[in-house]
Amino acid sequence: MGLAIGALGVVFGDIGTSPLYAFHAIFGPLGYHLPITTQTVMGIVSLVLWAVTLVVSIKYILFIMRADNAGEGGIMALVALLKSSKMKRSYKWFFIFLGLTGVSLFYGDSMITPAISVLSAVEGVKTITPGVGNLIVPITLVVLSALFWIQKYGTAWIGRLFGPVMLLWFLVIALGGGWQVAQHPGILLALSPTTAAQFFIAQPAIGFIVMGAVVLAITGAEALYADMGHFGRRPIARAWFFVVFPALLLCYMGQGALLLHSSEAAGNPFMFLFPETIRIPVVILATVATLIASQSVISGAFSLTRQAIQLDFLPKMLVRFTSAHESGQIYMPFINAVLYVMVALLVITFGSSASLANAYGIAVSGTLLVDTTLFIVILRRMWRRPLWNIVLAVGVFVSVDMLFVTSNLFKITSGGWFPLLVATIIFVIITTWTRARRIVAKKRQLLEGPLQDYVDIIHAMKPPLTRIPGRAVYISHHPRRAPLALHTAVEELRELHEKVVIISVNTTNMAHVPEEERAVFDGLKYDDGISYLELSYGFHDLPNIPRALKEARHMSSELDFDASDAVYFVSLSRATLTKRHILARWRKKLYDAMDRNAMSASDYYKLPVERTVEIRSLIKL
Repeated sequence: MGLAIGALGVVFGDIGTSPLYAFHAIFGPLGYHLPITTQTVMGIVSLVLWAVTLVVSIKYILFIMRADNAGEGGIMALVALLKSSKMKRSYKWFFIFLGLTGVSLFYGDSMITPAISVLSAVEGVKTITPGVGNLIVPITLVVLSALFWIQKYGTAWIGRLFGPVMLLWFLVIALGGGWQVAQHPGILLALSPTTAAQFFIAQPAIGFIVMGAVVLAITGAEALYADMGHFGRRPIARAWFFVVFPALLLCYMGQGALLLHSSEAAGNPFMFLFPETIRIPVVILATVATLIASQSVISGAFSLTRQAIQLDFLPKMLVRFTSAHESGQIYMPFINAVLYVMVALLVITFGSSASLANAYGIAVSGTLLVDTTLFIVILRRMWRRPLWNIVLAVGVFVSVDMLFVTSNLFKITSGGWFPLLVATIIFVIITTWTRARRIVAKKRQLLEGPLQDYVDIIHAMKPPLTRIPGRAVYISHHPRRAPLALHTAVEELRELHEKVVIISVNTTNMAHVPEEERAVFDGLKYDDGISYLELSYGFHDLPNIPRALKEARHMSSELDFDASDAVYFVSLSRATLTKRHILARWRKKLYDAMDRNAMSASDYYKLPVERTVEIRSLIKL
């Protein structure tokens, strides 16, 4: 029960605040200008209810959430599963890059969600005092500025309130919608799928176009999957079926019933659910709920970026931990700053939640389609499910997702270009970094050579190397390769410490690697004080070499030393741009800019600054 209540605050904030703007985007003054007739309203309400049922209740809760990576979910978990699969290399990389497209769309989503959520909540003030319309954008910017400013202080103390506040929110929207349903019980016919089907058959063109706004009712569906590692599938499912799902059904049906009996409610169907005497508390509660939804998306962007860095899809960035107990409570200054600037620009540029809804749909529907596609690939290629399972999944889930995507294509010129632009920029950054890193890594491995061969050369040197007192730790970028810093010490300085440990860090495709399986020790061939240690981390783990050395002291006498007394040598490679056509010149410059501004390996691996030596090598690109 505790996990289920916690999930209400973290997992369901986005989808739980969708009623604020979904119907407003359809029936509002900036919507589709549809006639408010019984057939239209009943049909659209039914479409919304069944979209939520099919996509969230069936596709995500019952199916996709079964595809976990050591208990972790989300699109990056799907990418990691595919990365570790045994399918043909060309197929594997195609689907990995498809997953990265979904990751890129998520960043657009994480920019739009805070803007549209907070705007829609603050717009509720206009239903109380219509003359304050000019203050909506400034108030929204102040609220969002405060939200992004507190990120650096951590949100654990606020997080304790998330669950109870969202529980209150779902209770309030259920009561507001339920009251209207009780007043006009005819709206219950929208629960029948035949109502949606009849509307689509009678008005296919309107039905197709309006699906671009219906998708707003399922924003945040990806969050259920992405946050599975924090709460587990069962608590999330219980919170959904016992609290969130019934509350959303009642709220959407209540808005539909209200529209049928008061066309004036189209200006803000959600706020008009409540009597004017209690709208100020509802606006305040809605603003807090949208801040919780925004906080969840911001935290998700931090978490996703950290996973991408671990899997080497992005350059290393500064990560600060804001909680001494929870590894998931992180703050990334650069990502926070970029998100804030983009969110503020969105609010200023679009000015209303209805206008922003045009930009929102493509990001949401694109991410849904990518999730479905990767899940089907895992069904067939990894789980070896029969072909009829695949045909059924494609026929039901892919066709619905494609309907959402194609209907949103009409919104490209009126705002849909924004998430596509963001996704394109992110995708170019990821693919450029990945491609250039592979080129540099391949050349670097040739320069490094196999570790055992190099140790043989050291052992056979005449005269022998000068061995100086102390212990040295050399960080290798590739397993069982001789670090370039070791080459420099041997070939240029002609000296080596008495005790040397070469360490390589491997990020696996698992979310977590148990501490007892983290370190693998090899004393190499000779008893000459040179040994090798391979450390493995999951993409959710935090690499910390001094801590790992401390935990591995029991493995061998070669590792039985105080990690704080050792000298750490790190090999850094700097790409020099050439005219060779292995990569477009603009992409080389982009990679070079990212590489120069990336967080150093010394900081990333938590090496002691005063005892770390960085040696740079130039590699032609």
